[in-house]
Amino acid sequence: MSQLALPLRLQDHAVFESFWAAGNDALVAYLRELSATADGPGCWIWGGGATGKTHLLQAVCERPGDRAVYVPLALLATAGPGILEGLSSRQFVCLDDVHTVAGDTGWELALFNLYNQLAESGGVVVATAVAAPRECRFDLADLASRFSMLPAFHLAALDEADRIRALQLRARHRGLDLPDDTANYLLNRSKRDMTTLYALLDRLDTAALEAKRRLTIPFVKETLSTL
Repeated sequence: MSQLALPLRLQDHAVFESFWAAGNDALVAYLRELSATADGPGCWIWGGGATGKTHLLQAVCERPGDRAVYVPLALLATAGPGILEGLSSRQFVCLDDVHTVAGDTGWELALFNLYNQLAESGGVVVATAVAAPRECRFDLADLASRFSMLPAFHLAALDEADRIRALQLRARHRGLDLPDDTANYLLNRSKRDMTTLYALLDRLDTAALEAKRRLTIPFVKETLSTL
């Protein structure tokens, strides 16, 4: 498992097999090939919150194991840019939420140096943000220019039908059966972003295992009333 000095762990569900790719098939195919071959400079993935950016970054890291490192910048920003030192020795460096350190001189210089070092060593940079590089308000124009050289993919949000399919795929990955009517029930009684829905599914999974029950509407209704 890839780790920094801080105790970072990849989520066990964050693999390509559990990602519903509807509307994002080209991106997922590109990342699958990239993680298998390391053939290419990497890419820039941008999109709104809870669209699956973190899931895909961690899926990229899962395949190459210790040759990859996942760096959640939103969580590590206060730790300072020194945490990037030495990461150019990895084959894959996956930078999550790059926009959160835009405008910070120290972080921008560290990212610029890391990018150049990886380019020289043949490493791969996969980065995510809420916008394209030129729209992330980097003060260092050369950093925006470097990131703009990467192939860019916009990660499209799922519509309601695909959110149900995504939930069912995640459930199958966990060994659960999530019927259509139960999935619709969940969507109609919770926030509809995938982060919330996946977290709710995780809690229902635990409750179902403890009660030895299936994910029927009566069971889900009973469980939700206690959350």
